[in-house]
Amino acid sequence: MGLILQVSDIHFGVENTAACKGMLAYAHAEAPDLVLVSGDITQMGHPAEFAAAGRWLKALPEPVFVTVGNHDVPYWDLAARLFWPWKAFEQATGHPAHDHQFLSPGLMVRGVTTARGWQARSNWSKGVIDLAQTRKAANALRQAPPGALRILACHHPLIEMIGTPMTGDVKRGDEAALIFAEAGVDLIMTGHVHVPFALPIRMGDACSYAVGCGTLSQRERGAPPSFNRISWDRYEITVTAMSWRGDTFEPGEIWRLARRQDTRHAATAPDPDAPGEREKAAV
Repeated sequence: MGLILQVSDIHFGVENTAACKGMLAYAHAEAPDLVLVSGDITQMGHPAEFAAAGRWLKALPEPVFVTVGNHDVPYWDLAARLFWPWKAFEQATGHPAHDHQFLSPGLMVRGVTTARGWQARSNWSKGVIDLAQTRKAANALRQAPPGALRILACHHPLIEMIGTPMTGDVKRGDEAALIFAEAGVDLIMTGHVHVPFALPIRMGDACSYAVGCGTLSQRERGAPPSFNRISWDRYEITVTAMSWRGDTFEPGEIWRLARRQDTRHAATAPDPDAPGEREKAAV
């Protein structure tokens, strides 16, 4: 019914050149419904890194959805970090850092930025999520077409994944995950930790899943470079970590996730409590 290829943490500047070329070839051969890139396209936010990332992204088959990561800021330009942290990212990718959305009859993706140019704690690489932006994204995803797969894309895992080599430590992450679960979001797709995973979010009806992607960089953390192949039908979502073996990508770990059943009908799909819907119902 559908196919997404998820890529994350390419870190141009320290990218795995062979794996990046291999992923391009794989993507063109598969012609997915979407290539989703969940942040950290550069290592230090240098202009040359953004230029290389932009060329690689433009070489992917359309459509492409890119969200921003904590490495996608000019690390050594304090003024840019403070006042326009995502300007270089947006110029290089052509994708907005905030309120990014993709919609097709069978798929809806909404992006929320969890990275910050700076924040009031010593480790600026950690995540922060704004609950107003969370609710805005959740309301949009709630009104996706009936039967469509609903995805929230951000860089940091909203809830901590046991066994991963590092943490996202997202401020307000648990609250946001609950909001998305209660909105019926199927997948929260992230990067940051450089290893793949797919786990149920034990909130709401427990039919929302956290899906993490590996890296295509040389910054490996106990796992080979990889990307995620995500296919789905009406009843099941299958996540396959495609692992780099030095000259080709091969299937690695596979997760099969029971899909939430969407019982809405086209005539009643909009949330009656969403802004504007009550007014229309009263007319």
